[in-house]
Amino acid sequence: MKKEVSITDLSLDADFWNNRYQTAQTGWDLGTVSPPLKAYIDQLTNKSISILIPGCGNAYEAEYLLEQGFSAITLVDISETITKQIKEKLSNWLDNGLTIITGDFFELSGSYDLILEQTFFCALDPLLREKYVKKVHDLLNPNGKLVGVLFNRNFEQQGPPFGGTKEEYKTLFEANFELKTINECYNSVKPRAGSELFINLSPKSSLGDF
Repeated sequence: MKKEVSITDLSLDADFWNNRYQTAQTGWDLGTVSPPLKAYIDQLTNKSISILIPGCGNAYEAEYLLEQGFSAITLVDISETITKQIKEKLSNWLDNGLTIITGDFFELSGSYDLILEQTFFCALDPLLREKYVKKVHDLLNPNGKLVGVLFNRNFEQQGPPFGGTKEEYKTLFEANFELKTINECYNSVKPRAGSELFINLSPKSSLGDF
C-alpha cells in the first residue's frame, strides 16, 4: 500500500527556520515592506478589515499596516525565534490590533478578510501547494482576498525558495479562486525586477477538486 504523504513529512520544520534566523541566513529578507504590497496597502480605505500574514518573518508589512492605522492583524510563523523578536519589536501593538501566533499555518483556524502573501508560498515544498490553496480558501471570508507576490522564475538550487510560472499558478488556483490579477510586478525591488508576479485572488463559493 502506498504511504500517504503528510504535511509533516514535507514541511521544513521549526528547527530549520529557527536556525536560519539565528544564523542570519535570510537572503529573502528585503529589510523593508515589499513595494508591491505597500502600493496595495496604500489604496485600502477600510482599516478594520481582518488581515492574516502567514510565514510573517520580520513582519515589515505588518509594521507598516499598524503604522497606517489597521487594527486587526494576525501573524503566524513556525519559528519561535522570529516570533519572539517580533513581539519585542511590535510590543506596543500586542493585543491592541496585533496577534502573533507561533505555529503551523496548516493548523490555523479563524476567518480573515485579507491574506497577504510575501515569501511564504515560495518557502513551502511545492508538493504542499494544493494544501496551501485549500487552506487559504478555508481561512478567507466569502468576500475575502488573497493578495501578494509570487516568484515568476525557477531556481537552480534546491529550495527554499521554490519558484514557478504564471501558467503554473493559474492552473493551481483557478478551480478555487477568481483570478482578478496575476501580472508581472511593475514596482519590484531592483534585484527582483522581472521575476515577481502580483496576485489578487478571490475565493469561489465552492472548492474545486484537488
